[in-house]
Amino acid sequence: MTIEIRTQGRVDYPATVQAMQDYTAARTDTSPDALWLCEHAPLYTQGLAGKADHVLHPGDIPVIATNRGGQVTFHGPGQVVAYPLIDLRRAGYFVKEYVYRVEEAVIRTLAHFGVTGHRVGGAPGIYVRLDDPHSHAMLPQRPQKRGAEDAAAEPDFDGLGKIAALGIKVSRHCTYHGVALNVAMDLAPFARINPCGYAGLQTVDLSTIGVHTTWEEAAQVLGQQLSTRLAP
Repeated sequence: MTIEIRTQGRVDYPATVQAMQDYTAARTDTSPDALWLCEHAPLYTQGLAGKADHVLHPGDIPVIATNRGGQVTFHGPGQVVAYPLIDLRRAGYFVKEYVYRVEEAVIRTLAHFGVTGHRVGGAPGIYVRLDDPHSHAMLPQRPQKRGAEDAAAEPDFDGLGKIAALGIKVSRHCTYHGVALNVAMDLAPFARINPCGYAGLQTVDLSTIGVHTTWEEAAQVLGQQLSTRLAP
């Protein structure tokens, strides 16, 4: 079953979350999977695990509690937000694999623009090297297998900037919320929070690392990658 891609442009955040919840609640086994691509006016969203002290100086930017996983992040113009609405049971893979596939779609999207995206052990999302965003060299911080007795290492963001944040919700084995890719944004609001709960984590976008593209092109590439990689 193909994924129905809907490019929505600038949409209201609470209304979009409500629409995702309504779609998910009303789904049947034959409902098509969907992918909504949009952007939001400036706002902070606080995930279920979110701690209030990670919101440092919100100022006039609203802070909205939401039911996705993770901590606080920022949404604003110039960011492509992708909301995959996938029936995982029908797709035939579990949540961990779903997260891997979403991250892989972002990595392939960045590669389209000549940028190497990286995973960091213990920290969902996609990161780039600040000194050389085009380097293919593997990160020492990459996820690695560990023994049953080994404690999870604290994420190490040294030399890295976060370019895509992930926050998902699964209800009745169906996904909503999703991933946000920074294209050409005002990044200043990220300095007024601990992004994803990490103090001092630097956030970047494509324009900061020298890639000049449009929101529409980035949305189109990301949408194509997600629709390919989330297929059963």
